[in-house]
Amino acid sequence: MSTTAELGTFTVRPLDPVGDAPLLHGWVTHPKAAFWMMQEAKLHDVEREYMAIAASGHHEALLGLLDGEPVFLMERYDPRHVELVGLYEPEPGDVGMHFLVAPSDTPVHGFTRAVITAVMEHLFADPDVRRVVVEPDVGNKAVHALNEAVGFVPVREIDKPEKRALLSFCTREQFRKAVAA
Repeated sequence: MSTTAELGTFTVRPLDPVGDAPLLHGWVTHPKAAFWMMQEAKLHDVEREYMAIAASGHHEALLGLLDGEPVFLMERYDPRHVELVGLYEPEPGDVGMHFLVAPSDTPVHGFTRAVITAVMEHLFADPDVRRVVVEPDVGNKAVHALNEAVGFVPVREIDKPEKRALLSFCTREQFRKAVAA
């Protein structure tokens, strides 16, 4: 998937909703994952959420690894059917994305940016993907800065049932230009 000289090699694999649930439970309930909106989730809630995603024909969850060790969660979805239905006019080649970096007691400078770059490289490896769509909480300033760093352009605020979100897009060309800079 993606290799960085400083960090190692990022890869992804399909998420096992039951087998990976204990790991994910620790990530999604961590205080740093407040915008993931699963702070009060129990283990069975995490299993149920990711079993539903696995059963969906329009949403998938992937576990991101760094040199074989789990370090992030990535979700890819079809915005015509999931998350953004009726909130914007999808274009051919649009794909929605969420990502969550595992909490760490020893943060590494640039790690989260390397993760989002790897996520975007994975998405754009699919030749059918023309544009990545995200809808983070308007209050999540850290992710807005990360999104901008990889080429996302905010379009407008939208009201989702669970949050007020900043709808943003990134084309393949915008991504390439941003990471080349």
